[in-house]
Amino acid sequence: MKEKIREIIDKAREKGRSFLLEMEAEEIFKLYQIPVPETMLIEKEEHLISSGEKLGFPLVMKIVSPQVIHKTDVGGVKVGIKNKEELVSAYKTMVEEVQEKVAGAEIKGVLLQKMAPPGGREVVLGGLKDPTFGPVVMFGLGGIWVEVLKDVSFRVAPINEIEAREMVNDIKGKKILEGVRGEKPVDFVALCKTIANFSRMVYDFPEFKEVDANPVFLYPEAILCVDARIILE
Repeated sequence: MKEKIREIIDKAREKGRSFLLEMEAEEIFKLYQIPVPETMLIEKEEHLISSGEKLGFPLVMKIVSPQVIHKTDVGGVKVGIKNKEELVSAYKTMVEEVQEKVAGAEIKGVLLQKMAPPGGREVVLGGLKDPTFGPVVMFGLGGIWVEVLKDVSFRVAPINEIEAREMVNDIKGKKILEGVRGEKPVDFVALCKTIANFSRMVYDFPEFKEVDANPVFLYPEAILCVDARIILE
């Protein structure tokens, strides 16, 4: 497993990239049993419709370009695509917007993902290199909550599932995950396993300067990391 991941890192560095493309980051996540949505790389427009119908609507589309790290900022993410007409329209609009906002952007294609089911509670996972403690893992409420409340907890990586549960218990918004107004609690077993796996990934590869899974959607019987980002040292 580690050999395969090092091949991905080496390939990115050979091409002069200081970050992994999302499909590369997702491949690494899967190797560490971090759940990600089914994703397809579409390199030619003529394959869009057949691939979209195979995945099933609604869909999310994301740009694939070595020059684009923060896709949302340049129009590189389209969500809620409901049919093949919207799929083709979203593709054309996305490519135009990215090329307009990022001079010289090399478009490798787009990623298509099955859109996450509604009703998920949003959290965020992160990893970074602390100058004092080394690899550190972060967990907290996602979406607007992470910006407004900054309700997060940290641990030195790696951690086990018991320590991961302690991280979850540390945040003030834990009650949101336990369920309010009749909601069922999220799958805490799957969540803690994912946090522990994420921490091992961060620890195993000191080449990773920053790692983000944001957002992560939690459900009563599932967990899904719908965006993966890895920045290299």
